[in-house]
Amino acid sequence: MNTALLKKLCETPGIAGREDRVRNLVKKEIRGLFDEVRTDALGSLICTRYPTLPPGRGKKPTRIMLAAHMDEIGFYVSHIDDRGFIWVNPAGGFDARNLFSRRVLVCCDTGDYEGVMNPGGKPVHIARPEERRKIPEINEFSIDLGMPAKEVKKKVEIGDFVVMHEPFLVQPDKFVSKAIDNRIGSFLAIEALRKLHRGKTKAQKHAAEIVVAFTVQEEVGLRGAMTAAFQVDADLGVALDTTLACDTPGIPDTLAVTRHGKGVGIGIQDSSMIADHALVKDICTVAKRHKIPFQKSILPCGGQDGAAIQRAGRGARTVVLSVGTRYIHTVTESIDKGDLEAAIKLLVAWLPTIK
Repeated sequence: MNTALLKKLCETPGIAGREDRVRNLVKKEIRGLFDEVRTDALGSLICTRYPTLPPGRGKKPTRIMLAAHMDEIGFYVSHIDDRGFIWVNPAGGFDARNLFSRRVLVCCDTGDYEGVMNPGGKPVHIARPEERRKIPEINEFSIDLGMPAKEVKKKVEIGDFVVMHEPFLVQPDKFVSKAIDNRIGSFLAIEALRKLHRGKTKAQKHAAEIVVAFTVQEEVGLRGAMTAAFQVDADLGVALDTTLACDTPGIPDTLAVTRHGKGVGIGIQDSSMIADHALVKDICTVAKRHKIPFQKSILPCGGQDGAAIQRAGRGARTVVLSVGTRYIHTVTESIDKGDLEAAIKLLVAWLPTIK
């Protein structure tokens, strides 16, 4: 597995609306894999690979759209006070309990600056018991760059963006990082298309037209996928994303969604869409045939780019392939290596079966 690529994808800063660095990395990595590559008005990268097998006589090739969003949750600089503290507005969903004492990277035209994020208030030594129990609101957190206010205002502007700043970690069975949601989707698409591109056997050739949309602004409402889906006008849609793996202490089994080590997730339902039943059955059949571990999942609350594909234009039959992620929307997002490998294998096995 190309761990170096996954590390680069996860560590590259790119929040909703500022995915340009991630897009540039993806463009570099996909050279030679597609017949057409273009960037749309919102910034999504739309990449088309023509069929390598002829469709049936007199039949138009089936067009399948794979959507992988490039953005991660983060912040926009909204204010710089007279002491040089930076105040921010979120782009995406944060739990304030996970923001205490975090290292961040403030990304500006003048450079990237390391800082620390903390809430206002007293340190533990002088705080009253009730003050220690309070969970601050996100708007109570500020960033300290450790430089004079004059320098901060010279280097940082309103509208610059901020990401969490933590290194990629390789554990024996897991990968841990910020932005696994959803650089995993981009990684899946790239790795699967590389394997199909290098394939010489008939089983690795495909009669379908494969369009991969590396989309923008998913974390703030599936915005890039909406516009991309209307342009692509697909027959079938697949969202490549993370989902919850709540197989951790303190959460009942009924809320696990997926479990690490049980294989690729095949999404049945979430808040944004219900997957096409026949498409789910087809994918499960391929997984069983190739002995690829999989698990069906239902996410009670949350959505993903597949919903935009499903509803665009005349509509498309759509499903979600996901990798279960522990501690999602934190700097310790964790995935199982075997689950990731299963997701790649399933994509490579299934795409050539589409007629």
